[in-house]
Amino acid sequence: MIHLDTSALVDALVPPHRSFDRLMSFVEDGHRLGISTLVLYEWLRGPRTVAERLAQEQILPAAAAVPFDAEAAARAAEICEVVSRPRARQADIAIAACALVQGAALWTLNERDFADVPELEIVQ
Repeated sequence: MIHLDTSALVDALVPPHRSFDRLMSFVEDGHRLGISTLVLYEWLRGPRTVAERLAQEQILPAAAAVPFDAEAAARAAEICEVVSRPRARQADIAIAACALVQGAALWTLNERDFADVPELEIVQ
């Protein structure tokens, strides 16, 4: 399974759709894709067009978003103990924790934001 970070979701679904082909290659290769409710929130709070929201719903339905639950919260707290500048990175840490508890890799365009998260597999 591959979870998408907001950076990848935006780059794939918002013009000029630079990462759309990569997104589709994950699907074609048989990977299951997911987003956390945190990524969904960051996506929806942006200035999204109707077409962009429809594209997101077709590929990654909001109803299937992985919740930031008690297990993810505990994992995020553990991550905060070992990474640099955790207070400034709370959303990224929570997104990473959601991926980890689901056994998912994370596709992000901001690799440096996640590079020091233990056990997190980053895909490009």
